[in-house]
Amino acid sequence: MGNQVKTIFLLGILTAILVVIGSLFGKAGTLFAFCVALLLNLGAYWFSDRIVLTMYRAREVSESQAPDLYRMVRELSAAVNLPLPKVYVYPSANPNAFATGRNPSVSAVAVSTGLLELLNTQELKGVLAHEISHIKDRDVLVATVAATLAAAITFLARMLQWTAIFGGSRRDERGGNILSLVGMVLMAILAPIAAMLIQMAVSRNREYLADAEGAKISGNPLFLANALRKLQRVGREFPLSNPNPATSHLFIVRPFMLRGLMVLFSTHPPIEERIARLENMAR
Repeated sequence: MGNQVKTIFLLGILTAILVVIGSLFGKAGTLFAFCVALLLNLGAYWFSDRIVLTMYRAREVSESQAPDLYRMVRELSAAVNLPLPKVYVYPSANPNAFATGRNPSVSAVAVSTGLLELLNTQELKGVLAHEISHIKDRDVLVATVAATLAAAITFLARMLQWTAIFGGSRRDERGGNILSLVGMVLMAILAPIAAMLIQMAVSRNREYLADAEGAKISGNPLFLANALRKLQRVGREFPLSNPNPATSHLFIVRPFMLRGLMVLFSTHPPIEERIARLENMAR
């Protein structure tokens, strides 16, 4: 399934979830939710990259501000005949990186300050090559749209939880408050799960592919393998502060620890397996 089809499918599924949530509030709620879904779809397609970059306070840097970083991004992009992506840096001790944008002509690569401090030149090249491969394969649109809409659904689900808590003691004229309450609680539980399942669908395999392609672009699979090993170790010590789980799949490694049942919804394949595959490529 092509990424354009995946994007349409994703928008359709998340729109359906929003409409079902709205239907809990009657016909007016359904109509309102449908209108909100249309606005979200348009916003997610055209502005999702800006939303995600703003979410992590990423700032665009010029070549004079980050000459080495710019040089690597330019060389790697040229190696696969891509336009030069915009380059962003965001403040975080968690060493990580992500790519975003609608297509290769409108794309960006963002790295954390922690990543720049941790990795040497070869390792940084391996990480950037991984992100460039995501742009080359047009993964960034479906991933960024998923992040934006999943964040919106998670927000609405939390609103439903509060509605259920504070509105549960009231009874409507038809005496159907119990069923309505149960429906809202179920949706408050299922909506985030649905969003995470969609993230899983677009994330796991594409990480392996991006690792393999990035290794070829950088010229040595061990560049990325060594970087992943460092990111795993230091990332545990410095998890991302105030993370939004809906954006987890955008990053090259998961930016925070999962606990309890949340482990079932990991958006990344095991780092050990990724490293093993890269080391096998090097052999």
